[in-house]
Amino acid sequence: MGTPSPRAVLVLAMALVGLSAPRAAYGQPNFIVILADDVGWGDLGANWAETKETPHLDELAAEGMRFVDFHSAASTCSPSRASLLTGRLGARNGVTHNFAVTSVGGLPLNETTLAEVLREAGYSTGAIGKWHLGHHGRHHPSFRGFDYYFGIPYSHDMGCTDTPGYNLPPCPPCPRHGAAARVARKDCYTEVALPLFENVTIIQQPVNLSSLAARYAEEAARFIQRASDSGRPFFLYLALAHMHVPLGVPPPRMGRRDGGVASPCSLPPIAAVSPPLLGSLLGTFLSLAGDNGPWAQKCELAGRLGPFVGAWQRQRGGSSAKQTTWEGGHRVPALAYWPGRIPAKRTSRALLSILDIFPTLVALAGAALPPNRRFDGLDVSPVLFGWSDVGHKVLLHPNSGAAGKDGEIETLRLAQYKAFYTTGGAMACDGSIGPAEHHQPPLIFNLDRDTQEQEPLDVASREYEAVLAAVSRAYARALEDIATDNVSVADYSKDPAVTPCCNAQHVACRCQAP
Repeated sequence: MGTPSPRAVLVLAMALVGLSAPRAAYGQPNFIVILADDVGWGDLGANWAETKETPHLDELAAEGMRFVDFHSAASTCSPSRASLLTGRLGARNGVTHNFAVTSVGGLPLNETTLAEVLREAGYSTGAIGKWHLGHHGRHHPSFRGFDYYFGIPYSHDMGCTDTPGYNLPPCPPCPRHGAAARVARKDCYTEVALPLFENVTIIQQPVNLSSLAARYAEEAARFIQRASDSGRPFFLYLALAHMHVPLGVPPPRMGRRDGGVASPCSLPPIAAVSPPLLGSLLGTFLSLAGDNGPWAQKCELAGRLGPFVGAWQRQRGGSSAKQTTWEGGHRVPALAYWPGRIPAKRTSRALLSILDIFPTLVALAGAALPPNRRFDGLDVSPVLFGWSDVGHKVLLHPNSGAAGKDGEIETLRLAQYKAFYTTGGAMACDGSIGPAEHHQPPLIFNLDRDTQEQEPLDVASREYEAVLAAVSRAYARALEDIATDNVSVADYSKDPAVTPCCNAQHVACRCQAP
């Protein structure tokens, strides 16, 4: 299946920004934030020499800044996305695990999104792609600060389609003729088709996955053109379905990065964009990052961890990638590009997070952070502009499904040290799951010496004793800061009646008869 590459999204976005730079009248930059789904740190060739399939992104990295110690705010979809849009961990914003097809709630309504702040500052705001922060009522993106929305309400494997092959094992297509045709299979959604929204209207159900990337590209282009015509700066949040699981059926013996299996890493070479067009991007900040690490249980369809293999956990069973607090679960590739502002050919080793996108963009827009709440992200403009390479002193990694209560903080980073109070492995390709283990005192790894997280420090060593004291103080301060903050609570109740359905009279909620 010839799945269109999402590289067209970036091509058209850059081309239309080149037509007119709406920020000129305001002195405010445009923002394009691209979020890839389940992408491994090693899926970027600039990070990992064994990866040969990303020459275009590698060129983009060479023309901008690459971050090698960049982390998602959680190791699973909804919490990571909520943190990007609020600058706050799930322990504060209430989103601690994924929302379901039948979820009544979403990102709590008292949480202020980045789109709301930027719209108040004069921006046109658009979201294209996967949402996964609630679709019912006012949790829909059209009520969370976005002037325009085009995309799917959750992951593209959370509903049947007529063009399956996007899972391992492949799921059956949507039924067409009633209950007799329905095939039950574990991990497959067979009752309700995956919907495609434009604003609050379902325009296709089931969505055609084979053309989804191309449609995202078209809508991104139209949004940027409308913003350009209006003379307003824009914020485009582009949440790709890639790489979660493939949108098309992989060719024989090929992984998700080959042939018809689309990848967020197949973006156009910078050299393909004309120099005058590059010059017109002076007013546009573009960033790309992953929402969490690869989904190991998908075997050859999963991404590459690079050196961050979580060897200690692997020896005890289970995966050390998505859903875990091992480096493979949350250390993700990240790039930033802004000609004339962000130095080219720069690699930053600052400890940064997806949490930093909110406060950084708010600062660059000349806006103010929402009051009466605390933020986990930092304004990292000094790092972007090459004035500093200092990020977080402490970074918290919440439980994300593999072990411990979802959203609780039981792993933290302090400089080069990483402390685990709880460990566990997610489901691996072989079906194994690493049991949860609680550690008191914590396991502590020195990531400068041990990127594989293979051998924790000896608790009897002087290094461990010195680090433990600092870790204990930092951990206590972090928990106290969260406990005394304005903390939200998400509604995770479920009701089949809220399932997106454009025509309940048709099998699988089809928008029209087959």
